[in-house]
Amino acid sequence: MKAIGVIRYSRRERLSREEFEELLRSAGYEVLAVVEQRREEHPRYNIGKGKLEELKELVKELKPDKVVFANRLTPSQAYNLWKELRVDVIDRWQLVLEIFERRAHSKEAKLQVELASLQYEVPLVKEAIRRIKLGDRAGFKGMGEYQTQQYLKHIRYRMGKIRKELERVKAEREVRRKKREELGFILIALAGYTNAGKSTLLNALAGDSVEAKNQMFTTLDTTTRRFKLNGKRVLVTDTVGFIDGLPPFIVEAFHSTLEEIVRADIVLLVLDASEPWREVARKFRASVNVLRELKALDKPIIVVLNKVDLIEEGDAEEKARLTLELADGLGISVEAVVKVSAKERVLGELQEALERVLLKLPKYGAFKLTVDYPEKVPAVLSFINAVGEVLSVSYGERTSIEAYVQTGTLRELSKMGVKIERLNHSGQAEELDQNERNPYGG
Repeated sequence: MKAIGVIRYSRRERLSREEFEELLRSAGYEVLAVVEQRREEHPRYNIGKGKLEELKELVKELKPDKVVFANRLTPSQAYNLWKELRVDVIDRWQLVLEIFERRAHSKEAKLQVELASLQYEVPLVKEAIRRIKLGDRAGFKGMGEYQTQQYLKHIRYRMGKIRKELERVKAEREVRRKKREELGFILIALAGYTNAGKSTLLNALAGDSVEAKNQMFTTLDTTTRRFKLNGKRVLVTDTVGFIDGLPPFIVEAFHSTLEEIVRADIVLLVLDASEPWREVARKFRASVNVLRELKALDKPIIVVLNKVDLIEEGDAEEKARLTLELADGLGISVEAVVKVSAKERVLGELQEALERVLLKLPKYGAFKLTVDYPEKVPAVLSFINAVGEVLSVSYGERTSIEAYVQTGTLRELSKMGVKIERLNHSGQAEELDQNERNPYGG
């Protein structure tokens, strides 16, 4: 497939030619040419009339399969451009959906891509119906008015069915998530711009070999792996990459996947530190915008500057400083900005930051644990070390342990025959309230 790219720069849109060309290649297109213009949006064609004439000549000369706009096109603009160019015209988000279709493997990912594609089609079909009524053209994909209206009904029916299926997936994931918390797992989500190295970081943390390629949107299916951090049980989940200006219909379609970020205990926001600071800052802002839309900015966030093996140490330090300043300017709080090389598995700063953050999580509390039978003490101490931190142990006829423990594991400790009391700010033991005794109901 061959394509001509079109990119229009304006004050309101932050667009990168390099990123746009990478998107085209990731979708499998041979890029014949890229037409650029710097102006505000033309209401009829998006680009100006003079640039449209230039584009028409290029289409005649190069005979592309498609013309792809980096800018978002309205349905009316897409039709007007097709009428002038007589070749398929798509925009940036249709291009992203084409990449998603190529990369989706699991049933859930395929459903999410289909939902996003159908949501994108709805306004195009409505525009086709409007045009038919004006006597302007044949229906959507060559269909007449009745067929086009029936197709719109089919789209809405299919969207409703997909949403129900995704709700079932969401319910199943919630059951698994609660079980993991009961077993004392800390939930960490990897978030960030596409191709920042999240999958490589997942491999480095978990000692695994999840597919990690130097291309955009390698990961559409959530991948969760376990590892231990200073003896504590941790689950880390890789999520779909962000992109600048991610439209609401894609966020909605992938909400069940992106919810892993919302429900995580800690978010690792991964950035590619090897890029120029201008690009690092742009992608950081874009990532923050998605996290804000997901209402996930209240989570403990550690910013991970990845690929520092590709730059000088001084450059990495400067970018870490500038990232902290930018976060402050955007009004968001981050726990730390750390420098890593996921490829080389240099993760020292990240592991130290995670250890500092873990015991500050709201899910942890200070408890007094009393064990009546000495033979049970080693098993209880081993369990506590896996899910929390032992503060002190007093051996005797009854062993008393003071520890930081995840509230989700109290039920499991109770099953082990342990008497549990909360330690107040004065260090005095108090009875648990109902929510602490049974945090998940049942």
